[in-house]
Amino acid sequence: MNPLEFFDRYAERYQPYKGGSWCYEDGLIYRGLALLHKATGDQRFLDHLLRLANAQIAADGTLRGYDPAEYNIDNVMSGRCLFYLADVSGDPRYMAAADRLIGQLQTHPRTQSGNFWHKRIYPSQVWLDGLYMGLPFQIEYGQRTGSGALVNDALDQLVRALELTGRGDGLYVHGYDEARKQAWADPVTGHSAACWGRALGWLAMALSDVAALTGSEVFRAKGLEARSRDLFEKLLTLKAGDGLWLQVIDQPDLPGNYSESSASAMFAYAFLRAGTAGLWAKGEAEGRKALAAVITSALKTGENGETGLQQICHVAGLGGFSGTYRDGSPAYYITETIVADDSKGVGPLMMAVSEDLASRSAHGAQGGARASA
Repeated sequence: MNPLEFFDRYAERYQPYKGGSWCYEDGLIYRGLALLHKATGDQRFLDHLLRLANAQIAADGTLRGYDPAEYNIDNVMSGRCLFYLADVSGDPRYMAAADRLIGQLQTHPRTQSGNFWHKRIYPSQVWLDGLYMGLPFQIEYGQRTGSGALVNDALDQLVRALELTGRGDGLYVHGYDEARKQAWADPVTGHSAACWGRALGWLAMALSDVAALTGSEVFRAKGLEARSRDLFEKLLTLKAGDGLWLQVIDQPDLPGNYSESSASAMFAYAFLRAGTAGLWAKGEAEGRKALAAVITSALKTGENGETGLQQICHVAGLGGFSGTYRDGSPAYYITETIVADDSKGVGPLMMAVSEDLASRSAHGAQGGARASA
């Protein structure tokens, strides 16, 4: 199936992830639809976005089910679509909603070093996930409202997060506990034990999006350009034989390890975005290879007889969750449920296809997503 037709069908059938409450899982689809509309001009994708997002955004900018006092950085990610919707519609509700989200960040708890906690229920912890969830939104909001302080703060947080989570071999661990109180945290470094593919996917997308938003000069001045390239080059050495990346990315001999499609789609998008942003010369070529591998190896007929994105880790994290304790070991990540068509995979795949289309259009090429297959 043509990826664009798959996305149209997926969005038509999509049901809100958490009963209609504002959440990042829906936000990944919203961002994907916004980028698809921008890249293709196809009204179907904007119609899907408006239908889904407006069900959660009231006329005064109130967000359904959103409680800023949860201090959950994940909830900020969905705000990425608000800027695009404000631009294409002129409706003031979208920037009013963005104001609510930035209000959370203005009082969001921080580590002693100055980084946002991942969530109120995960104190003193920085997870790679949160870098994508909060920092690109803060930067774009700061740019649109003329607040250089917001932009600089987000950039500084990104720099510190790399320092805090870096393992010294070009990879970054999923989480860092400043207090060294969590059972999953190394008592000396505060690091979690494993390099989870999707956590690195969140990081890679954050780096590429921030580079695209701020420009290469600012990104380079913060020391982020070289670190981003080093990460991307390291990731190239870790591809599995099918062109995808593993759930526990650097342990091919780990029993039960598998090619995980959400991380692979994230890397495809991040590489392509890094290329178009001028961050990494190999970005577009390597991104297209990754995108083609995802479409070939993971976008296929499932057990239900329909085309879908297979081999997605449903959820993974650190510490207590739903009555269980996630110890962050490599073996833990293999125990999490594998599903198809989860938004954490489909949303990034939408983004990757969109970036491929935009890149080809900029170069005067034709074929886009179909050529990527």
